[in-house]
Amino acid sequence: MTTTTTSRRGRRRAPSRIGRAAGKAAALQKPRVLLALLLLLALTSVMLLDGYLRAEVGGDQRVRDGAGSSKVPDTILDGGPILSFRGGQATTVSVPDKTIALTFDDGPNPTYTPQVLEILEKYDVPATFFVVGSMVSRYPGIVQDMVEQGNEVGIHTFTHVDLSYQSDARVDREMQQTQLALAGAAGITTTLFRAPYSSETDAIDNYSWPVYQKLGQDGYTSVFVDTDSDDWKKPGVAKIVRWATPSKGKGASVLFHDAGGERSQTIEALPKYIEKMKAKGYTFTTISGVLEKQQPVGGANDLQAAHRKATGATLYEGKALVAAVAVAEWAVPALSAGLMVVGVAVMGRFGMMLILARHHHRQRNRRRFGWGPTVTRPVSVIVPAYNEKECIANTLASLARSTHPIEIIVVDDGSTDGTSEIARDAASALGMTNVRVVRQENAGKPAALNNGVRNARHDIVVMMDGDTVFEPDAVHQLVQPFADPGVGAVAGNAKVGNRDTVIGAWQHIEYVMGFNLDRRMYDLLRCMPTIPGAIGAFRRDAVLQVGGMSEDTLAEDTDITIAMHRAGWRVVYQEHAKAWTEAPGSLKQLWSQRYRWSYGTMQALWKHRKSLTDKGPSGRFGRVGMPLVVIFQIVTPVCAPLIDVFTAYSMIFIDFRAALLAWLAVLGVQLVCAAYAFRLDKEKYRYLLMMPLQQLAYRQMMYLVLIHSCITALTGGRLRWQKLKRTGEVGTPAGVS
Repeated sequence: MTTTTTSRRGRRRAPSRIGRAAGKAAALQKPRVLLALLLLLALTSVMLLDGYLRAEVGGDQRVRDGAGSSKVPDTILDGGPILSFRGGQATTVSVPDKTIALTFDDGPNPTYTPQVLEILEKYDVPATFFVVGSMVSRYPGIVQDMVEQGNEVGIHTFTHVDLSYQSDARVDREMQQTQLALAGAAGITTTLFRAPYSSETDAIDNYSWPVYQKLGQDGYTSVFVDTDSDDWKKPGVAKIVRWATPSKGKGASVLFHDAGGERSQTIEALPKYIEKMKAKGYTFTTISGVLEKQQPVGGANDLQAAHRKATGATLYEGKALVAAVAVAEWAVPALSAGLMVVGVAVMGRFGMMLILARHHHRQRNRRRFGWGPTVTRPVSVIVPAYNEKECIANTLASLARSTHPIEIIVVDDGSTDGTSEIARDAASALGMTNVRVVRQENAGKPAALNNGVRNARHDIVVMMDGDTVFEPDAVHQLVQPFADPGVGAVAGNAKVGNRDTVIGAWQHIEYVMGFNLDRRMYDLLRCMPTIPGAIGAFRRDAVLQVGGMSEDTLAEDTDITIAMHRAGWRVVYQEHAKAWTEAPGSLKQLWSQRYRWSYGTMQALWKHRKSLTDKGPSGRFGRVGMPLVVIFQIVTPVCAPLIDVFTAYSMIFIDFRAALLAWLAVLGVQLVCAAYAFRLDKEKYRYLLMMPLQQLAYRQMMYLVLIHSCITALTGGRLRWQKLKRTGEVGTPAGVS
């Protein structure tokens, strides 16, 4: 064993400086983490708002029926259809004879309400529209036209609920939100109210009466019906006209519906009804017009008495509500379309992986398959190490069992924990004479690998991490593809060694299913994007040809792999070359690792973007590999949270059973893929029991990591290499289960 010390001028980084720089980098990343979380919160808020507007969130469609009315004064039960509390005293007002207070419920509706307004304008008839606040916020322009035309509006709650079931706080919220919607849509508020599912005053019961009293104290006038067209029953035009006609010349508060269902019969009946009533000598007015005639207020415009001009905070909050709803109305359909695209892409990827992985396995495991003459010549194994005192001895012990002739170059990248001394002592204890320890001032992993390549004595170099252990035949299996002179690099089969924790089991599933199935697919398509840092082999001349390991990105393994493709070298996957690596043991370390991987991959793709327009091998990777990596490793994962958000939303607010079945179906497809991947790798299926939990927790974290990386890339942020804490719990391969 020999020890060599090298240095790179100007690249020394003192530990204290590293700590300060890392702390500064972490501080700079906090706003981007916050921005990623805010984006997720915004998405959730938009969907909840859209659901609330459609009465899917917080909707309570119970209707009280048959309750007693002993607490309701008889004068109210037998009174007119307009209930007011002027002066604190409950009184009812009837519509004068030969007068029609034409009212409409449940709107606005984008199809039918404009048609109703057109008919009213044609016949010069005003009406009072009792609007649902959620609909107002979705179609503010219709309400604005309604008011500008001279019609009156009243509140029909925000989500069309029976208020007798609701708490005082919910009642206040229903009213206030509708007032805000009206303020944002038409710049007004109103004092008129009609309860959903109400009819004549004699239907007021002991549960609803307190609600009317409370609203009366708040200044609202409650409006009921004494003549109902029952148009919602779709009885036919003739019956609608007949049922809406008051008897014996009496006045009436007449109910039609401009929304809440299919209203074509209402549209057809309305002009016939207006013509009939005018022929009978009836006049049409609003609810305020009735109040003005029966209870003069002096000088007030009868068409505008119920309306108040919205000012101050109410006006601005209303406009903000309408704007937010406009965003939700646009965003949710767009997200739905995106969900379909993502779903197709995800299922397509699963299908491709299964088909191509099966073909890859059959091809590479045929009895007659071979890369060429068996490669038996010695190779160089490069082990970059920075503060790997916990792991380096196990790494060397695993290499000591290698069945292939190797030289080992441990490049100590300025460790401060005695890594080089531990490596030297371990080599001596194991009787290894083929180990060289090269010490350099701290310059980063790419520099350490390049230093190892320069010191390598053999034409094939195997690169591994300082926390990884190889199986005895790993090196021999890994270098066999080099019998093909066109092969420039080989990816090995990296496995999680510390898989007996929850986090480790999740990563184990990901490695076997995601990474290795992907590599089989990319191998057949000849566009392998990454040689894993834990186990990979290269032709030394090919590495030097592409300029060595680059320091331009944080994913030097992806960077050099793409460079190999562009230089015309073939990159393949050798499933039988297995190495065991120590995966991050905490969520914080996992986040740091995957954040670096994701960001580094984006850097590498951007660095090699010119391959999209190149010719030859470079262009082939650019037009085949680059799109696949972007679609499957960036775009689809970034958009994949849509599936989970929509699933959770549907389970809670729409149809739990249907949403659960859909989620289970997707999980079933993933389990099939995972089980097949485990079969190919001869892994134990028991770890798949963790997969449902992985989908609920681990995958969401990976989404956030990728979104965080995208935000960092888009905002031009920089990220430093972040050293993970090691435990050394991954021992020699024989001890891995």
